[in-house]
Amino acid sequence: MPELPEVETVRRTLTPVVKNQVIAECEVFYPRLLPRNTVEVFCAQIINRKITDIKRRGKYLLFELDSPLRMIVHLRMTGQLVYQPEQNLPLAKHTSARFIFKNKGELRFVDQRKFGTIYLLPEAQYHQIHGLYTLGPEPLGEDFTVDTLADKVQSVRAVKTILLDQSKIAGLGNIYADEALFRAKIHPLKPGSRLTEAEIAALHHSIRAVLREAIAEHGTTIKDYRTGSGDTGNFQNKLLVYRRTGKPCPNCSTPVERIKVGGRSTHFCPHCQRWDQDCTD
Repeated sequence: MPELPEVETVRRTLTPVVKNQVIAECEVFYPRLLPRNTVEVFCAQIINRKITDIKRRGKYLLFELDSPLRMIVHLRMTGQLVYQPEQNLPLAKHTSARFIFKNKGELRFVDQRKFGTIYLLPEAQYHQIHGLYTLGPEPLGEDFTVDTLADKVQSVRAVKTILLDQSKIAGLGNIYADEALFRAKIHPLKPGSRLTEAEIAALHHSIRAVLREAIAEHGTTIKDYRTGSGDTGNFQNKLLVYRRTGKPCPNCSTPVERIKVGGRSTHFCPHCQRWDQDCTD
């Protein structure tokens, strides 16, 4: 699933070519893409509307229109939102929708597994989208301090599980949780409430650092992710532990291990991220 760096990259690559474009035509080929609208109502409400800005909240993209309505997109597992400079070219196999602009180009939503969603509603009704309304703080925001993280991790749950909880921290997923924990030298199964002040500070730093670095590299492409320009990301070439099972740790050469934490595959170095469960620290 695209995480914060991927969704932010899509936002940054789409904004220059989509902002101030007027939607002339709307086609939805997979009606389940729209959980709260019929295709007819949805298209009628966005045709002739101008996209005035694109914002991001967690893993959601928020398209602001020249009306009270907002088009809220979640890419889920395999969604791609790509700008096509030329109109009416053959559609990709898994195209769920496309938005043709009056001036130039079109925006296409391609989704192989068909889990992606688009909502259309005013900001005052964001509470109708539970996942959006309950999001925790943005990890790159000014209000995400060490103290904020310390408060969020106060739980007996494994720290990896806490990091994946979108109501605790918005936008983190499997890739960057693994990478941040490795950099902070914290075992993914260690309960959040047992983290030391030093570990929390290290984790806060590593979360922000790895997210910034991934954004600079246009995200991580394991398989499906593409930028808004249709390009792959580059951060997959800089991953230290994620999907590197059996390969040497870049710090100590111990083979990276893979376990399940909360049902999610988790990658870590058993030497650098040691945790004696019988100790109180």
